[in-house]
Amino acid sequence: MSLIQPLPTGPLDIIGDVHGEYDALCDLLQHLGYDTQGLHPDGRTLVFVGDFCDRGPNSPAVLALVKQLIRSERAAAVLGNHEINLLRGQAKDGSGWFFEERTQRDHDRYAPFQRPTPAARADILALLSALPIALERDDLRVVHAAWQQEAIEAVRPLPLGSVRRAYDRWEESAHQHARRITLDERMQFELSDWAFGLEDPQRQPPFLHAHAEHESHRQMLNPLKVLTSGVERKGASPFFSGGKWRFAERVAWWDAYCDPTPVVVGHYWRRAHRSNRTAALDKSDADIFERTHPLAWHGQRGNVFCVDFSAGGRWLERKTGTRIGNRFKLAALRWPEQLLQFDDGEERTTHGFGHTTDTDPAPG
Repeated sequence: MSLIQPLPTGPLDIIGDVHGEYDALCDLLQHLGYDTQGLHPDGRTLVFVGDFCDRGPNSPAVLALVKQLIRSERAAAVLGNHEINLLRGQAKDGSGWFFEERTQRDHDRYAPFQRPTPAARADILALLSALPIALERDDLRVVHAAWQQEAIEAVRPLPLGSVRRAYDRWEESAHQHARRITLDERMQFELSDWAFGLEDPQRQPPFLHAHAEHESHRQMLNPLKVLTSGVERKGASPFFSGGKWRFAERVAWWDAYCDPTPVVVGHYWRRAHRSNRTAALDKSDADIFERTHPLAWHGQRGNVFCVDFSAGGRWLERKTGTRIGNRFKLAALRWPEQLLQFDDGEERTTHGFGHTTDTDPAPG
């Protein structure tokens, strides 16, 4: 069985990045009309775009519910980049709920957060190792970050359960490439003149060209990384995102997507209402949706939709004492209806499907 699996038949409810927000997920399922067992009176099926975990207060509960829904055949799901981090044992920003070595560092930002028992940890890894990278049928495709055909075809022959091995193999290939062009030495030289590290948001480093080259090469030489965290290129200035300073920028790959089959993704921290990205999300990279209406389909053919409405930012609302869910929402795209259902009960109609332009300079 391939890492590219068939989407379930019939009408779907495609849920964006949950990031440990268990209460929001339960509220959303209720508004969508599902019972506690994941059954829908109209025979609908849930689809998750990945990034179930990290940053939020209860990643173990989210993953336990997803496991229950998948095993009872009430849901399908793909892996996101945060799940791949877990599978590979990479302790990154927001993963202190799972990795002991990250718990203290994440405490000030994200605590309190539930931590899994040893048995639950094993169940989580078993669940994630069995998930595909993408789902497809004639009228729709689902992947976490980017549907790039070259990467899809590189991954299609790989069997379920092979993600970690294949990912590590491509990472090693990228590492060998970096060694051939002396990239590691150039990165070390850059850091020798910058003593503050790359995880302090208050200390902006100069633009580190070798680091930018390293980030973009490692991204684009690994098809699994492209599909789960997007298309990137060397940037022009440093920006703080995901708990560290970065030097490669995201590319709106959908502007080059010319296939007629629609694609639904998560990953990109869209917002239901326009706001300053740095102030709203603690991210200083360029806003990839700056000129895209919050409810619009986007891309060259108007047939790509990002359903991640930044639920992963709710830790900021908790930290600042503002109303939870005011700016950061969990959403589901109802297919084929093209309706958006939010966890607070609001339902909105998407627009621009099939149009060749998605820009909207007016405030939303």
